[in-house]
Amino acid sequence: MMVAQKKPEYEKMVHGENKMQISAEGLSLIKKFEGCPVDQDGNCYAYQDVVGVWTIAYGFTKDVKEGDKMTKEEAEYVLQEEMIEYEGYINDLVEVPLEQNQFDALVSWVYNLGSGNLESSTMLKVLNEGKYEEVPAQIRRWNKAGGKVFDGLVRRREAEAIMFMGGDWFAV
Repeated sequence: MMVAQKKPEYEKMVHGENKMQISAEGLSLIKKFEGCPVDQDGNCYAYQDVVGVWTIAYGFTKDVKEGDKMTKEEAEYVLQEEMIEYEGYINDLVEVPLEQNQFDALVSWVYNLGSGNLESSTMLKVLNEGKYEEVPAQIRRWNKAGGKVFDGLVRRREAEAIMFMGGDWFAV
């Protein structure tokens, strides 16, 4: 199965025109932190995340159950398809222009935390007020799952904050 790669748009857009897509760099951040555990045959397998949610491939959770498997090609396809939904949340809810790195960081954040958390977040409020410099600190606040701080989430939020600022996030 061949998966068509999306072509990112790099220009800034004003609210109402946003139709940005995540770049390869943004997908790299998601893949690094979501991971994609594989079995001895090279197939991705379902596992429970730190709060017990069944997950497969690069963080996919919809209708996943114990014993599910998919090929790496299917995992890539599912991630591309999921990005359409999560790009939409950023395109629809963010009211200020974004640079590609900012968009990518926000898509990664909402993919991990969900649209409800985005809609009710102080981060979105601060961003929509044009206070770009305050967004990284807001990103970093979301480091808990099930009420507990997790090192992996601390690292992911730091990488997203650095990406939002246009820095080199990969070593985080």
